[in-house]
Parts: sequence; structure tokens; C-alpha cells
Amino acid sequence: MTAVIVYRDVLLPKSETEFMRRQYLGFQSLNPVWLGRRVEPSLDQNVFPLGQVFTGAGGVAFKLGAVVPQMAALRALGAVCVHAQFGRGGALALPMAERLGLPLVVTLHGGDVSKASHYRRFPVPALLGLRMARLCAYASAFVCVSEGVRQRAMGRGFPESKLVLLPIGVEIAAQPPARHSGTGLLFIGRFVEMKGVPVLVEAVRLLRARGVMDRVTLIGDGPDRAQVEAALVGVEGVELRGWQTPSQVQDALAGAVALCLPSVVARSGETEGLPSVAMEAMGVGVPVIASTDASVEGLVVDGVNGMMFPSRDAAALADAMASMLADPARAAAMGEAARALVAAEFNAKVQSRRLEALLLESARSSGVVSAPR
Repeated sequence: MTAVIVYRDVLLPKSETEFMRRQYLGFQSLNPVWLGRRVEPSLDQNVFPLGQVFTGAGGVAFKLGAVVPQMAALRALGAVCVHAQFGRGGALALPMAERLGLPLVVTLHGGDVSKASHYRRFPVPALLGLRMARLCAYASAFVCVSEGVRQRAMGRGFPESKLVLLPIGVEIAAQPPARHSGTGLLFIGRFVEMKGVPVLVEAVRLLRARGVMDRVTLIGDGPDRAQVEAALVGVEGVELRGWQTPSQVQDALAGAVALCLPSVVARSGETEGLPSVAMEAMGVGVPVIASTDASVEGLVVDGVNGMMFPSRDAAALADAMASMLADPARAAAMGEAARALVAAEFNAKVQSRRLEALLLESARSSGVVSAPR
């Protein structure tokens, strides 16, 4: 297979491994080779094969001075395209793509177009802002993981003609997994401001005050974990499981009445893209309770395959959680509708093949003659 260079600065945070993997699982002509500046100890190189890691002084020169080390090794990969993850990753990969003479495609996620810090000019200019004009001129396409991301990308100055809407998608089993009871209501995600965990904790407090004692399980970790643990002191029936393997997450989903997405707009301006965890839950028949800041447009339809509530409104979230718990048959029907929608419109293999087709077309249009057909 012909190589495509995939650039991600950090290879890879645990929170990203599954949705990164799914973007390439349907590839048939291109072989992804991963490049970055730092490798996490947990990285599975059987799933994410490394082609080059820019470390030490070479990594600093690459980041700040656009000096691309080990060009001979990079050329030896025989790649026909560079696919950068995240806008900042695109800015970092730009000089490499230019030196190699390869087309560049950049996938934009929620934070890329919502965090003002990416476009900061003073006192220290941000890398994406510094290289924005060059990046927009050189890149073949910018993949937007949701319509909300596409709209915000236009507002940030990315060229509309190069914006391609392509959600990541999830794997759909031929048969839904066997359901069981025990998990109750579920949260899966990083413990960071954008995920709105304090809103969920307050909603659970309100439920307990009403006498609703069903289990709530939180899967994940992150910089705000200590604050979450402190907020949960005295709150009964809440389990913090930390990071879980994909199979453990699937087991938790199989026992969940609903998944809670209490996302908020962070003080930095950072917002969700299209949360892959919402699609994962819906793909196995679990309805989603999502805030209006969760960026689930086109995915969660209020009252049909899930429930929506006003962002930061803990009382409204508590009402929605209580409603799901009080009517399991309705929750199950919503879950069936959720699975049907995801299977029809967000199949990871289909979305992955569309991404591969975009990368191949970028290679052919740029005149890279070795691009396979």
C-alpha cells in the first residue's frame, strides 16, 4: 500500500486513540504512517505505526523554526499526501508538506475553531495564527468533523471552498450488543471545563434531593479530576472509574439507560466538535442527554433519539435524567432510533473511505503521479 503521512503533535492522548483509529480503519489504498514530536508510553504502534518522531533540539527547530529534520527518511516513506490532525497540527506539518512537495489535508476539530488562544497575536503569537494565511493557501482541504465546526471555521477565516464536512463515525456491529442493567446513567469523557462535569454533579445532587438514587457512572480522567472528586463528597451512588479500555467502555454502555453530555463553552472559548462518544453510545442503542453546547446538531433529535437541555442548567439536566430513568421503555425506544440513525449516517467504515478518497484526490490533483487509483 502507498503511504500517507498522518501528523499529530502528541502521539496519542488516551482520549483520542479510538476516534483517531476509526478515521483510517476503512482505508484500502493508503497506509497511514504517523509522525509527531512526542510519543505517549501507551501508544500501540501496531495500530499507529510510527514513521518519524521529531524530538529534542530537532523537535524544537521543527516547531519554532520550520526546520524539517531527516528529509531523506521522510522521502523514503514514498507518501503521496500529508494528513494533519487539528489546526495547529496543520500549521506544524505545513513546512514538511512544502519541503516534500506533497498536498496537505487538515482535519479541524472543535477546539481548532473555538479556542481564541489558537489565533492570539499578543504578547506571544500563536503558531496557527502566524501560519494561517500560508496554511489556507497551501492546504488542499480542511475536513470539518461537524457542521458547527464548519460554520465556525468560516468565521475564523478558513476558505469556504476548501471546507469539507465529514464526521468521523463509529463502528456498527451487525447486531446490537446484549443489553444488561447496572450502569444506570453514564458520562464518558475528559475531566476538563468544556465537558461540563460540574453541571452533571449538581444535577445528581438535585436528583438525590428528590429521592432518585439510580447509579451514575463517570468514565474518564483529566486535569479537573481532583475538583470533581471534591464536588462529589457526600453524593451517593456515583462511581468514578477512571480511564477504561474500549471493551470496558462497551460493557458500561451496554448497561446504561442513557449517556449524559453536559458540555459547556469553556472560558477559553473552546467547544465540542461532534463528540464521538455520543455516536458510540447511539451506535449501541443508548440514547443521549445532551446540552445545547454539545455540538450534536444532526445527531441528537430531542424526544426522538435523546433529550436536549439548556447548557449549564443543572435543574433541566436533572429533569431529563429523571425522565429517562422513570420510563425505561421510552428510553429503549429512543435507543433504537439512535442506533438506526448512526448506522445509516455515521458508519465509520463509510466515513473512513470517504476520507481516503479525499486524500487520494488531493494527491492526484496536485500531480503526485504515484497516487494509486
